[in-house]
Amino acid sequence: MISIAITGGIGSGKTFVSNLLKENFHIPIYNCDDEAKRLMLRDEGIRRDLIGLLGEEAYQGDALNKPLLASYLFADADNAARINAIVHPRVKADFHHWLSEHQDAEIAGLECAILYEAGFEDTVDKVVMVYAPESLRIERAMKRDNATEAQIRARIAAQMDDEEKCSRADYVIYTDGRIPLEEQLCDLIKHIKTNK
Repeated sequence: MISIAITGGIGSGKTFVSNLLKENFHIPIYNCDDEAKRLMLRDEGIRRDLIGLLGEEAYQGDALNKPLLASYLFADADNAARINAIVHPRVKADFHHWLSEHQDAEIAGLECAILYEAGFEDTVDKVVMVYAPESLRIERAMKRDNATEAQIRARIAAQMDDEEKCSRADYVIYTDGRIPLEEQLCDLIKHIKTNK
């Protein structure tokens, strides 16, 4: 099996690309955002550590206190690092467990927006960066999230620069419409399979 990561900045189209890989190429995909949310609710270790960090009000019954978590996260970069130190190792371990259950797949994927920031690039064999110009990313994210341009720009500023991600990735998929996406994905899969 070859494991690949699909990463990219906000509005780049990484989820769209992941869904195409899943639907058209039958590649199982582990979505880091979705699984981190699941683990924050169900993993007893994460729950214990978040309560230790934020107090009993970190959870409201079985639900995460998202406003409290968000206010803590965005108050200080060190705060985000503390949360990440609790959540990221368990997501990484969960991904490894998930991979072990998909050993029959020729290729398996990991969708992760903050792949490099979280130190997850060493969990996969190859990294695929999904890229679109910043202006297009802002337009897409504003529409999708019903957010202002300033809000989207702030999120972009909080992530690693896309040019840096492109330079570190093994493959780059462009979602600006100039090269047909299906053609790029077919070439990607062919290249991955022939360069095991």
